[in-house]
Amino acid sequence: MDSVDRKIIAELQRDGRLTVTELAARVRLSVSPCHRRVRELERTGAIRGYRAVIDRSALGLDFEALVFVSMGTTERAVVAAFEEAIAGMPQVVQAERLFGDPDFLLRVVTEDLAAYQRFYDEQLATLEGVQRVSSTIVMKHVVDRV
Repeated sequence: MDSVDRKIIAELQRDGRLTVTELAARVRLSVSPCHRRVRELERTGAIRGYRAVIDRSALGLDFEALVFVSMGTTERAVVAAFEEAIAGMPQVVQAERLFGDPDFLLRVVTEDLAAYQRFYDEQLATLEGVQRVSSTIVMKHVVDRV
């Protein structure tokens, strides 16, 4: 990967809907080489996909929490089942497995505090292996590049 590839990636991160012609002009390449580079970046996995960035408030998802989960076991099957379960929960919009304690960091969005409490009580805290759950409410987004 060279500086031109990095420029291509930066431009696509800013606006993933650019046409190849627009992208080529921004990175100062002709269209064909720019297109080849984009396809190669996709083929190698440097670009994993394209998606819409959603305004959660517009969807009524105004409550967000960072949730720290500590597991009571490191048993592979239990951890894998936990990961699979949270991947299927639409409230969990991001999940990271961590070294040390806690074991997981989740970004959870819901309509409001009451909806979060239901999610917490009925889904998250009932998963096998969960020992402790701690939540911090997000006040505002300062940098949001995800």
